[in-house]
Amino acid sequence: MVNVLKHYRPEWVLAEMRRTFWIIHGREAIRKYQRKCTTCRKWRAKPEAPKMADLPSARLRLFKPAFYSTGIDCFGPLIVKVARRLEKRLGILYKCLTTRAVYLDIVEKMDTDSFLMSLRRIISRHGKPYELLCDGGTNFRGGQRELEEAWFAMTPSLIQQLAKQKICFRFNPPSAPHFGGALEREIKCIKDGLKVTLGDQSVTEPVLQTVFAEVEGILNSKPLGYVSSDVRDIDPITPNVLLMGRLDQSLPQGVYPASEIIGRRRWRHRQILSDHFWKRYLRRYLPEMQSGSKWVTDKKDQKDIDCNDVVMIVDQQSVGATWLVGRVSKIHPSCHGRVRVATVTVGDRDITRPVTRLIRLPRCPDDDD
Repeated sequence: MVNVLKHYRPEWVLAEMRRTFWIIHGREAIRKYQRKCTTCRKWRAKPEAPKMADLPSARLRLFKPAFYSTGIDCFGPLIVKVARRLEKRLGILYKCLTTRAVYLDIVEKMDTDSFLMSLRRIISRHGKPYELLCDGGTNFRGGQRELEEAWFAMTPSLIQQLAKQKICFRFNPPSAPHFGGALEREIKCIKDGLKVTLGDQSVTEPVLQTVFAEVEGILNSKPLGYVSSDVRDIDPITPNVLLMGRLDQSLPQGVYPASEIIGRRRWRHRQILSDHFWKRYLRRYLPEMQSGSKWVTDKKDQKDIDCNDVVMIVDQQSVGATWLVGRVSKIHPSCHGRVRVATVTVGDRDITRPVTRLIRLPRCPDDDD
């Protein structure tokens, strides 16, 4: 009957069956059958997102300098005036995943050379990062490849001396923008600031650089955590407290007594401000990051995707009838043991996708393909 009605909803199937038969608990029996039906699952099933894990190590680089663990993403294009013509530029965002500090830069193209030059600029200003987290863009992949080629071209003794200076690249799986959710949210704030400041007008590149610097200052002045309405509470911490030693760039420098020599006491003042930042970071901001209010139900009993599972790959650019179906050939467990990325074999090619883009289908007993 389900096949005759083209796998429609249980109510339609039950109404048609009751013309001939009266089945006890018929609706539940039909739903149980449709949960095992491959065609019904293919059209109605949704991907199962695993439960959110604890904070990754990149978010917990405590007592480290800013941009120690850095996320990178590009946005744009942006239109600038060059003489009498209009050209495209791209913005690139560097975000410290621990302190939430940001650095904005402009690149001409989305290629390897532009990315490497931008990377040299942020290293010159804020120091070398320990790790870079980004998507699998060709500019980021090409940058990693060129740095590795230059690395292995050195002599073994020089490689051993510079081993601690190596930057670790960590790439997100394809079609997984939620792996860089902190970057995507920051890009939205950047676009809001550019929209308010520039609107639809085209400006020269120096003007765009100035606007980028101002937007960067505003983002680094945003408070971390909840802002209390009680006048007795102290001011919230901001990324500028660690970067500049003050809440925002508009405040004047601290006033020291005339009896003290600033040159001798400057380092101590800077260290005290840094200690205050981390102390308030641990007390006020860090506990709010792991509240997990989204997960109302416990997903401990949820079964992870395993090898040889038959899955359908969700493609938002096409209709469901054309989605690819394959078999899981490899799983990539996270450091917490949950499977969040898997490699699916479709024909003669392997496709890596997050589990939020995979729909598990029931396997037929006689399925040998």
